[in-house]
Amino acid sequence: MVTVLIGLILILLLASVPIYVSLGLAAFVVTILLSDIQPMLLIQRLFAGLDQFALMALPLFILAANIMDGGGLSERILKFARSLVGHLAGGVAMTTQMASMFFGALSGSGPATVIAIGKIMYPELTRGGYSKSFSSGLLASAGAVSLIIPPSITLIIYGSVTGVSVGSLFIAGIGAGLLFGISSIAYIFMYARKHKIPRDKKATKKELWMAGRRAGWALMIPVIILGGIYSGVFTPTEAAGVSAVYALIVSFFIYREMTMKQFYKICVESAITTAQVLVLVAGAQVLGWLLTKGQVPQLIATFIAENVSSPVLFLLLFNMLLLVLGMFIEGVAAIIIVAPLVFSAAIALGIDPVHLGVIMIANLAIGMYTPPFGLNIFVTQTITKINMREMLPGLIAFMSFNLIALVIITYVPDVSLFLLKILN
Repeated sequence: MVTVLIGLILILLLASVPIYVSLGLAAFVVTILLSDIQPMLLIQRLFAGLDQFALMALPLFILAANIMDGGGLSERILKFARSLVGHLAGGVAMTTQMASMFFGALSGSGPATVIAIGKIMYPELTRGGYSKSFSSGLLASAGAVSLIIPPSITLIIYGSVTGVSVGSLFIAGIGAGLLFGISSIAYIFMYARKHKIPRDKKATKKELWMAGRRAGWALMIPVIILGGIYSGVFTPTEAAGVSAVYALIVSFFIYREMTMKQFYKICVESAITTAQVLVLVAGAQVLGWLLTKGQVPQLIATFIAENVSSPVLFLLLFNMLLLVLGMFIEGVAAIIIVAPLVFSAAIALGIDPVHLGVIMIANLAIGMYTPPFGLNIFVTQTITKINMREMLPGLIAFMSFNLIALVIITYVPDVSLFLLKILN
C-alpha cells in the first residue's frame, strides 16, 4: 500500500497536479482500492491535522509578517542588513539569508519566513543577476532555518514529547541555527564570486548608523518576543499575538506607513496565505497518518534502536531516517512519531537529550525544502511562480552545504551545547 501511495503521488506531481490535490487524491485512491480504512476517516484526519495547538501561532505570525511588510518594518530590517553586507560578494543574497534568520527568531515558522522575506527580496535577487533557480533555493532553505532558531515551534514540540527543557533547547538552537546560516552564506559567497554578481557600494559609518536607527523599532521585535518567552511573561504561541499587535502599533503610530484600508487588505491576504499553507499541512498530515498506519516509521525507528550499539552509527542512521521522513511528513508529526521511539535508546548510548533534539530539528529543517514534498518548496513557488524542475539545481546546492552543517552539528556536540555549558 505504501509503495503504491508514494508512487501515485510522484506521478501526480510530475503531471503538475497541485500538491494538496496530489496528496489528497493519492490517499483517497489507495484507501478505497487497497485498504479497509473507511474513507470518512481521511476527512477526519484532514481536520485533525489542523487541530494542533502549535498551529494556532501560524495565522498570527503570517499576519505579523504581512504587517511588517506593509508597515515598513521588513523593509527597514532588510536595508539595515544590506548596509552591513551589501558590499560583499553575494551581498543581496546574504541580506536575504540574514533577514530570514532574523525573521525566524520572530516567527518560528519556515513558511511565514519565506513569505515575509521572499516577497521583498525575490525581485531584488533576480534584478541583481541571480538566477531564478538560485533565488528560489535560497528562499526555501533560508526559511527552513526558522525551525532551529528560537523560538521554534518544533523545539517546543520535541520538549513536550520527551520532557527535555524547552529553555535549554532554545539556547542550544542558537549555535546550530547560526552554523546553518553560515553554511548557506559560504555557498552564496562562492556562487557570487563565480558568476561575478555586482556588489553594492560599501555603506559609510553615517549610512550604517542611519539604517540601524531607522530599523530600531523593528529590531526590537525579537528582543521583546524572546525576552517575554524566556522570562515566562507569555508562551511562544501567545508571542504570535504579541508580535502582530506590536508590528501594528509601530506601523500605525511610529512609522505611520499603514492605513486602515491597507490593514484590511493585509488581513485578507493573510487569511488567503494561511489557507494555502494549512491545506498543504492537512494533506501532509493525511500522508503521515497513512504511513503510520502502515507502520513504516515505527518499523524503521525500532530497528535502529534495537540493532545499533555505536553512537556514531546510531546518529548516522538517525539522520538518514529523519532526512527521508522530512520529505514526506510535517516536522511536528515526525517528532511525535519518532522521538518517543528512539529517545531511550539514544540516552542509553550516552547521547545528550538536548543535542539529540537539535539534531532532529536540523534534519527536519532540511526536510522542509527537500524535493519532492518539502513544504517550503511549495510556499516558495507561490512567490517565484517557477516549477520544481527549475528550482531543483538551487535546492540541491543549498542542501549540500546545509548537510555539511548537519554533519558538524551531529558529531561536534559543542556547536549546540557550548552556550549551555557557559550558562551552567
